[in-house]
Amino acid sequence: MIRNPFYRYLRRPVPDTGAEEADAEARQAEFDIPIVWLLGRTGAGKSSLIRVLTGLSEIEVGSGYEPCTKTSSKFDFPPDAPLVRFLDTRGLGEAGYDPSEDLAACEGHSHAIIVVARLDDPVQGEVADALGDVLRRRRRMEVLLVHTGADLIADEGARDRARHSSARRFRDAAGREISEVVIGLPRGGAPREDELEALKDALIATLPNAGIVLHEEAAKDAESRAFLEVRRTILIHAGIAGGSDALPVAGLFSSTGVQFRMLKALGDHYGVPVTMTLARNFVSLLGIGIGGRFVGSVALRQGSKLIPVYGQTVGAVAASAFTFAATYALGRTAARYLYTLSVGETPSRGDLQATFRDALKGVGQHDR
Repeated sequence: MIRNPFYRYLRRPVPDTGAEEADAEARQAEFDIPIVWLLGRTGAGKSSLIRVLTGLSEIEVGSGYEPCTKTSSKFDFPPDAPLVRFLDTRGLGEAGYDPSEDLAACEGHSHAIIVVARLDDPVQGEVADALGDVLRRRRRMEVLLVHTGADLIADEGARDRARHSSARRFRDAAGREISEVVIGLPRGGAPREDELEALKDALIATLPNAGIVLHEEAAKDAESRAFLEVRRTILIHAGIAGGSDALPVAGLFSSTGVQFRMLKALGDHYGVPVTMTLARNFVSLLGIGIGGRFVGSVALRQGSKLIPVYGQTVGAVAASAFTFAATYALGRTAARYLYTLSVGETPSRGDLQATFRDALKGVGQHDR
Protein backbone atom coordinates (compact mmCIF):
# COMPACT_ATOMS: atom_id res chain seq x y z
CA MET A 1 0.00 0.00 0.00
CA ILE A 2 1.31 3.48 -0.91
CA ARG A 3 2.02 5.62 2.11
CA ASN A 4 2.77 9.29 2.44
CA PRO A 5 6.56 9.74 3.03
CA PHE A 6 5.80 11.56 6.28
CA TYR A 7 4.63 8.28 7.86
CA ARG A 8 8.13 6.85 7.68
CA TYR A 9 9.77 10.11 8.68
CA LEU A 10 7.48 10.75 11.65
CA ARG A 11 8.48 7.46 13.28
CA ARG A 12 12.04 8.72 13.56
CA PRO A 13 13.14 10.95 16.45
CA VAL A 14 13.70 14.51 15.27
CA PRO A 15 16.26 16.51 17.24
CA ASP A 16 15.43 20.04 18.25
CA THR A 17 16.73 22.69 15.89
CA GLY A 18 19.73 24.27 17.59
CA ALA A 19 21.30 27.63 17.00
CA GLU A 20 23.84 26.24 14.55
CA GLU A 21 21.15 24.56 12.44
CA ALA A 22 18.98 27.70 12.57
CA ASP A 23 21.92 29.76 11.28
CA ALA A 24 22.47 27.26 8.49
CA GLU A 25 18.82 27.46 7.49
CA ALA A 26 18.96 31.25 7.53
CA ARG A 27 21.92 31.12 5.14
CA GLN A 28 20.05 28.61 2.98
CA ALA A 29 17.00 30.89 2.92
CA GLU A 30 19.19 33.77 1.72
CA PHE A 31 20.63 31.54 -1.01
CA ASP A 32 17.21 30.33 -2.12
CA ILE A 33 15.55 33.74 -2.47
CA PRO A 34 13.89 33.72 -5.90
CA ILE A 35 15.65 36.26 -8.09
CA VAL A 36 13.78 38.06 -10.85
CA TRP A 37 15.80 39.92 -13.46
CA LEU A 38 14.09 43.02 -14.86
CA LEU A 39 15.23 43.52 -18.45
CA GLY A 40 14.21 46.61 -20.41
CA ARG A 41 15.09 50.00 -21.81
CA THR A 42 15.36 53.20 -19.83
CA GLY A 43 11.89 54.49 -18.99
CA ALA A 44 10.18 51.16 -19.63
CA GLY A 45 8.66 51.20 -16.14
CA LYS A 46 10.78 48.70 -14.20
CA SER A 47 10.73 50.64 -10.93
CA SER A 48 7.02 51.36 -11.33
CA LEU A 49 6.45 47.64 -11.86
CA ILE A 50 8.19 46.86 -8.55
CA ARG A 51 6.07 49.55 -6.89
CA VAL A 52 2.75 48.03 -7.93
CA LEU A 53 3.87 44.45 -7.22
CA THR A 54 5.07 45.22 -3.71
CA GLY A 55 2.57 47.92 -2.77
CA LEU A 56 5.41 50.25 -1.78
CA SER A 57 5.61 53.95 -2.57
CA GLU A 58 7.85 55.47 -5.25
CA ILE A 59 10.08 56.88 -2.50
CA GLU A 60 10.42 53.48 -0.78
CA VAL A 61 11.29 51.76 -4.06
CA GLY A 62 13.66 54.52 -5.11
CA SER A 63 15.60 54.35 -1.84
CA GLY A 64 15.50 50.55 -1.59
CA TYR A 65 17.98 49.71 -4.32
CA GLU A 66 21.46 48.49 -3.38
CA PRO A 67 24.49 48.19 -5.69
CA CYS A 68 25.08 44.82 -7.33
CA THR A 69 27.65 45.56 -10.04
CA LYS A 70 29.05 48.90 -11.22
CA THR A 71 25.94 49.52 -13.30
CA SER A 72 23.28 47.26 -11.83
CA SER A 73 21.40 47.07 -8.54
CA LYS A 74 19.16 44.81 -6.49
CA PHE A 75 15.91 45.41 -4.64
CA ASP A 76 14.92 43.02 -1.83
CA PHE A 77 11.33 42.57 -0.69
CA PRO A 78 10.55 42.76 2.14
CA PRO A 79 13.78 44.64 2.89
CA ASP A 80 14.34 43.34 6.44
CA ALA A 81 13.94 39.61 5.64
CA PRO A 82 13.65 39.28 1.86
CA LEU A 83 11.51 36.63 0.20
CA VAL A 84 12.11 37.82 -3.37
CA ARG A 85 14.89 39.82 -5.01
CA PHE A 86 14.67 41.98 -8.13
CA LEU A 87 17.79 42.60 -10.20
CA ASP A 88 17.82 45.70 -12.39
CA THR A 89 20.44 46.69 -14.94
CA ARG A 90 20.79 50.16 -16.38
CA GLY A 91 18.38 50.69 -19.23
CA LEU A 92 19.53 48.98 -22.39
CA GLY A 93 20.09 51.50 -25.15
CA GLU A 94 21.65 54.22 -22.99
CA ALA A 95 24.46 56.04 -24.76
CA GLY A 96 27.90 54.72 -23.80
CA TYR A 97 26.52 51.81 -21.79
CA ASP A 98 28.00 48.35 -22.42
CA PRO A 99 25.61 45.84 -20.80
CA SER A 100 27.83 42.75 -21.18
CA GLU A 101 29.06 42.71 -17.54
CA ASP A 102 25.57 43.23 -16.12
CA LEU A 103 24.04 40.63 -18.40
CA ALA A 104 26.64 38.07 -17.32
CA ALA A 105 26.16 38.86 -13.61
CA CYS A 106 22.36 38.79 -13.75
CA GLU A 107 22.22 35.70 -15.92
CA GLY A 108 24.26 33.70 -13.45
CA HIS A 109 21.98 34.46 -10.50
CA SER A 110 18.48 34.86 -11.94
CA HIS A 111 15.63 32.39 -11.72
CA ALA A 112 13.39 34.21 -14.18
CA ILE A 113 13.34 37.23 -16.46
CA ILE A 114 10.65 39.89 -16.64
CA VAL A 115 11.06 41.75 -19.92
CA VAL A 116 9.54 45.22 -19.54
CA ALA A 117 8.64 46.89 -22.85
CA ARG A 118 6.58 50.05 -23.36
CA LEU A 119 3.92 49.76 -26.01
CA ASP A 120 4.69 53.24 -27.36
CA ASP A 121 8.41 52.45 -27.75
CA PRO A 122 8.99 50.37 -30.91
CA VAL A 123 12.79 50.32 -30.49
CA GLN A 124 13.28 47.03 -28.65
CA GLY A 125 16.08 45.44 -30.71
CA GLU A 126 18.78 45.58 -28.01
CA VAL A 127 16.46 44.14 -25.37
CA ALA A 128 15.37 41.33 -27.69
CA ASP A 129 18.99 40.56 -28.62
CA ALA A 130 19.99 40.41 -24.94
CA LEU A 131 17.09 38.05 -24.20
CA GLY A 132 18.06 35.80 -27.09
CA ASP A 133 21.70 35.66 -25.98
CA VAL A 134 20.73 34.56 -22.46
CA LEU A 135 18.23 31.94 -23.61
CA ARG A 136 20.70 30.37 -25.99
CA ARG A 137 22.81 29.53 -22.94
CA ARG A 138 19.95 28.83 -20.50
CA ARG A 139 17.03 27.41 -22.45
CA ARG A 140 14.98 26.65 -19.33
CA MET A 141 15.04 30.21 -18.00
CA GLU A 142 11.44 31.32 -17.46
CA VAL A 143 10.39 34.55 -19.16
CA LEU A 144 7.42 36.88 -18.69
CA LEU A 145 6.88 39.76 -21.12
CA VAL A 146 5.17 42.76 -19.50
CA HIS A 147 3.87 45.36 -21.94
CA THR A 148 3.68 48.66 -20.07
CA GLY A 149 2.12 51.92 -21.17
CA ALA A 150 -1.36 50.52 -21.80
CA ASP A 151 -2.67 53.87 -20.54
CA LEU A 152 -0.55 55.84 -23.02
CA ILE A 153 -2.21 54.64 -26.25
CA ALA A 154 -5.87 55.63 -26.36
CA ASP A 155 -6.77 53.83 -29.58
CA GLU A 156 -7.47 50.16 -28.86
CA GLY A 157 -6.52 49.05 -32.38
CA ALA A 158 -3.17 50.84 -32.23
CA ARG A 159 -2.55 49.34 -28.79
CA ASP A 160 -3.23 45.81 -30.05
CA ARG A 161 -0.98 46.28 -33.08
CA ALA A 162 1.85 47.52 -30.88
CA ARG A 163 1.41 44.56 -28.55
CA HIS A 164 1.43 41.97 -31.33
CA SER A 165 4.50 43.54 -32.95
CA SER A 166 6.43 43.63 -29.68
CA ALA A 167 5.37 40.11 -28.70
CA ARG A 168 6.46 38.74 -32.09
CA ARG A 169 9.88 40.36 -31.77
CA PHE A 170 10.54 38.85 -28.33
CA ARG A 171 9.03 35.49 -29.30
CA ASP A 172 11.38 35.30 -32.29
CA ALA A 173 14.34 36.26 -30.09
CA ALA A 174 13.42 33.62 -27.51
CA GLY A 175 12.76 30.94 -30.10
CA ARG A 176 9.61 29.86 -28.26
CA GLU A 177 6.26 31.06 -26.97
CA ILE A 178 6.49 33.31 -23.91
CA SER A 179 3.80 34.49 -21.50
CA GLU A 180 2.76 38.13 -21.77
CA VAL A 181 0.53 40.63 -19.99
CA VAL A 182 -0.42 44.26 -20.58
CA ILE A 183 -0.57 46.86 -17.81
CA GLY A 184 -0.80 50.60 -17.43
CA LEU A 185 1.52 52.20 -14.89
CA PRO A 186 0.26 55.77 -14.39
CA ARG A 187 2.77 57.90 -12.53
CA GLY A 188 1.62 58.38 -8.97
CA GLY A 189 -1.47 56.28 -9.56
CA ALA A 190 -2.59 52.68 -9.52
CA PRO A 191 -3.04 50.35 -12.50
CA ARG A 192 -6.39 48.83 -13.32
CA GLU A 193 -7.30 46.08 -10.86
CA ASP A 194 -7.87 43.47 -13.59
CA GLU A 195 -4.49 44.24 -15.16
CA LEU A 196 -2.71 43.95 -11.80
CA GLU A 197 -4.41 40.61 -11.03
CA ALA A 198 -3.48 39.30 -14.50
CA LEU A 199 0.14 40.34 -13.86
CA LYS A 200 0.29 38.56 -10.50
CA ASP A 201 -1.36 35.44 -11.90
CA ALA A 202 1.15 35.38 -14.76
CA LEU A 203 4.02 35.77 -12.31
CA ILE A 204 2.77 32.83 -10.24
CA ALA A 205 2.60 30.69 -13.40
CA THR A 206 6.09 31.78 -14.47
CA LEU A 207 7.89 31.72 -11.12
CA PRO A 208 5.68 30.46 -8.28
CA ASN A 209 8.35 31.07 -5.63
CA ALA A 210 8.25 34.81 -6.33
CA GLY A 211 4.66 35.03 -7.52
CA ILE A 212 3.12 33.61 -4.37
CA VAL A 213 5.17 36.02 -2.25
CA LEU A 214 3.77 38.98 -4.18
CA HIS A 215 0.22 37.66 -4.35
CA GLU A 216 -1.91 39.02 -1.53
CA GLU A 217 -4.52 36.58 -0.26
CA ALA A 218 -7.91 37.81 0.88
CA ALA A 219 -8.76 37.38 4.55
CA LYS A 220 -12.36 36.18 4.28
CA ASP A 221 -12.81 34.88 7.82
CA ALA A 222 -11.04 34.49 11.17
CA GLU A 223 -9.01 31.49 9.97
CA SER A 224 -7.83 33.37 6.86
CA ARG A 225 -6.78 36.35 8.97
CA ALA A 226 -4.87 34.04 11.30
CA PHE A 227 -3.17 32.42 8.30
CA LEU A 228 -1.81 35.76 7.08
CA GLU A 229 0.20 35.94 10.31
CA VAL A 230 2.04 32.68 9.50
CA ARG A 231 2.19 32.95 5.72
CA ARG A 232 5.72 34.34 5.83
CA THR A 233 6.91 31.40 7.96
CA ILE A 234 5.44 28.97 5.43
CA LEU A 235 7.01 30.79 2.47
CA ILE A 236 10.45 30.75 4.09
CA HIS A 237 10.26 27.01 4.79
CA ALA A 238 8.92 26.33 1.28
CA GLY A 239 11.89 28.16 -0.21
CA ILE A 240 14.35 26.22 1.96
CA ALA A 241 12.68 22.90 1.14
CA GLY A 242 12.72 23.65 -2.58
CA GLY A 243 16.39 24.63 -2.46
CA SER A 244 17.31 21.50 -0.52
CA ASP A 245 15.89 19.34 -3.31
CA ALA A 246 18.91 19.73 -5.56
CA LEU A 247 20.52 16.36 -4.75
CA PRO A 248 19.22 12.99 -6.01
CA VAL A 249 17.20 11.04 -3.41
CA ALA A 250 18.83 12.84 -0.46
CA GLY A 251 16.76 15.91 -1.28
CA LEU A 252 13.58 14.05 -0.38
CA PHE A 253 14.70 13.43 3.20
CA SER A 254 16.17 16.91 3.57
CA SER A 255 12.98 18.63 2.37
CA THR A 256 10.84 16.37 4.57
CA GLY A 257 12.84 17.46 7.60
CA VAL A 258 12.27 21.11 6.72
CA GLN A 259 8.55 20.43 6.34
CA PHE A 260 8.35 18.82 9.77
CA ARG A 261 10.16 21.77 11.37
CA MET A 262 7.65 24.02 9.62
CA LEU A 263 4.82 22.09 11.30
CA LYS A 264 6.50 22.57 14.69
CA ALA A 265 6.91 26.31 14.08
CA LEU A 266 3.25 26.62 13.11
CA GLY A 267 2.23 24.67 16.20
CA ASP A 268 4.19 27.07 18.37
CA HIS A 269 2.38 30.01 16.79
CA TYR A 270 -1.08 28.53 17.27
CA GLY A 271 -0.31 27.26 20.76
CA VAL A 272 -0.78 23.62 19.72
CA PRO A 273 2.37 21.52 20.39
CA VAL A 274 3.16 19.32 17.39
CA THR A 275 3.85 15.84 18.74
CA MET A 276 4.51 12.79 16.58
CA THR A 277 0.97 11.58 17.29
CA LEU A 278 -0.56 14.89 16.23
CA ALA A 279 1.60 15.05 13.08
CA ARG A 280 0.62 11.50 12.08
CA ASN A 281 -3.04 12.36 12.60
CA PHE A 282 -2.66 15.43 10.39
CA VAL A 283 -1.05 13.41 7.60
CA SER A 284 -3.68 10.68 7.89
CA LEU A 285 -6.44 13.26 7.40
CA LEU A 286 -4.86 14.24 4.09
CA GLY A 287 -5.67 10.72 2.94
CA ILE A 288 -4.04 8.08 0.78
CA GLY A 289 -5.41 9.69 -2.39
CA ILE A 290 -3.41 12.87 -1.91
CA GLY A 291 -0.49 11.03 -0.32
CA GLY A 292 -0.27 8.52 -3.18
CA ARG A 293 -0.18 11.19 -5.87
CA PHE A 294 2.35 13.15 -3.80
CA VAL A 295 4.63 10.10 -3.51
CA GLY A 296 4.31 9.32 -7.21
CA SER A 297 5.23 12.87 -8.19
CA VAL A 298 8.16 12.94 -5.76
CA ALA A 299 9.46 9.61 -7.03
CA LEU A 300 9.28 10.78 -10.64
CA ARG A 301 11.16 13.99 -9.93
CA GLN A 302 13.75 12.43 -7.66
CA GLY A 303 14.38 9.70 -10.23
CA SER A 304 14.78 12.19 -13.04
CA LYS A 305 17.66 13.84 -11.17
CA LEU A 306 19.68 10.62 -11.51
CA ILE A 307 19.74 10.93 -15.30
CA PRO A 308 23.11 12.35 -16.42
CA VAL A 309 23.01 15.96 -17.69
CA TYR A 310 19.20 16.03 -17.80
CA GLY A 311 18.94 15.31 -14.10
CA GLN A 312 21.43 18.04 -13.23
CA THR A 313 19.30 20.67 -14.97
CA VAL A 314 15.73 19.95 -15.95
CA GLY A 315 15.13 17.24 -13.34
CA ALA A 316 16.51 19.35 -10.50
CA VAL A 317 14.46 22.37 -11.57
CA ALA A 318 11.27 20.29 -11.71
CA ALA A 319 11.92 18.74 -8.30
CA SER A 320 12.66 22.10 -6.69
CA ALA A 321 9.55 23.76 -8.14
CA PHE A 322 7.33 20.86 -7.10
CA THR A 323 8.78 20.72 -3.58
CA PHE A 324 8.24 24.46 -3.13
CA ALA A 325 4.60 24.15 -4.21
CA ALA A 326 3.96 21.03 -2.14
CA THR A 327 5.56 22.51 0.98
CA TYR A 328 3.52 25.68 0.65
CA ALA A 329 0.32 23.65 0.20
CA LEU A 330 1.24 21.49 3.19
CA GLY A 331 1.88 24.57 5.32
CA ARG A 332 -1.38 26.21 4.28
CA THR A 333 -3.28 23.04 5.18
CA ALA A 334 -1.44 22.64 8.49
CA ALA A 335 -2.30 26.22 9.39
CA ARG A 336 -6.00 25.46 8.95
CA TYR A 337 -5.66 22.20 10.88
CA LEU A 338 -3.86 23.83 13.81
CA TYR A 339 -6.16 26.86 13.88
CA THR A 340 -9.18 24.54 14.07
CA LEU A 341 -7.64 22.70 17.03
CA SER A 342 -6.69 25.99 18.72
CA VAL A 343 -10.33 27.15 18.80
CA GLY A 344 -11.53 23.83 20.21
CA GLU A 345 -13.07 22.41 17.04
CA THR A 346 -12.47 19.14 15.18
CA PRO A 347 -10.67 19.33 11.81
CA SER A 348 -12.63 17.95 8.87
CA ARG A 349 -10.93 15.53 6.47
CA GLY A 350 -12.83 17.01 3.51
CA ASP A 351 -11.97 20.58 4.47
CA LEU A 352 -8.25 19.81 4.85
CA GLN A 353 -8.09 17.90 1.56
CA ALA A 354 -9.84 20.75 -0.27
CA THR A 355 -7.45 23.27 1.31
CA PHE A 356 -4.42 21.24 0.18
CA ARG A 357 -5.71 20.85 -3.37
CA ASP A 358 -6.58 24.54 -3.69
CA ALA A 359 -3.21 25.66 -2.32
CA LEU A 360 -1.28 23.25 -4.54
CA LYS A 361 -3.27 24.32 -7.59
CA GLY A 362 -2.62 27.96 -6.82
CA VAL A 363 1.19 27.61 -6.93
CA GLY A 364 1.53 24.47 -9.04
CA GLN A 365 0.82 25.90 -12.48
CA HIS A 366 4.58 25.95 -13.04
CA ASP A 367 4.83 22.21 -12.41
CA ARG A 368 4.66 20.91 -15.94
